[in-house]
Amino acid sequence: MPTLRWQPLTTLVLSLIGLGASIYLTITHFDKVALVCSSSGAINCEKVTSSPQSVIFGIPVAMLGLLYFVPMAALCLPAAWRTADRRIHLARLVLAIVGVGMIIYLIIAELFLIKAICLWCSGVHVTTFFLFVIITTASPIVLATGQGAADDDLADLSPADGVAP
Repeated sequence: MPTLRWQPLTTLVLSLIGLGASIYLTITHFDKVALVCSSSGAINCEKVTSSPQSVIFGIPVAMLGLLYFVPMAALCLPAAWRTADRRIHLARLVLAIVGVGMIIYLIIAELFLIKAICLWCSGVHVTTFFLFVIITTASPIVLATGQGAADDDLADLSPADGVAP
């Protein structure tokens, strides 16, 4: 079984990277002058960030990124990974699933509706995907043991403990 000690810090760093990119994209949603990216051809951040798909239910997608990464950063704090409260681990898992669902929609929108790619948005997509992979691979272990992922006991688990290697 792989060790889980690196996962809390990695997910926290990824959440903070995503939060920073979401803050930047929120600023550029309202002030296009601040946008630093190509504005012509297939890589066209301006076209993506000003498209009709850049707003959902009247909320800029970049702000939805903030609404995703702020709680994700809190849920990825090392203390949150160590807690025995299953609700914290389930919330992190559910949020990761919702996040990857959203990026699937956004990637489809960029490729087929907008027909342009935003590099900043792609950075958020990659960050969200890696969060999803790390969290979904750690969650069965954390939820099965009822212990936080950073506990030393996780390294000693065997199939007899009810967790497959």
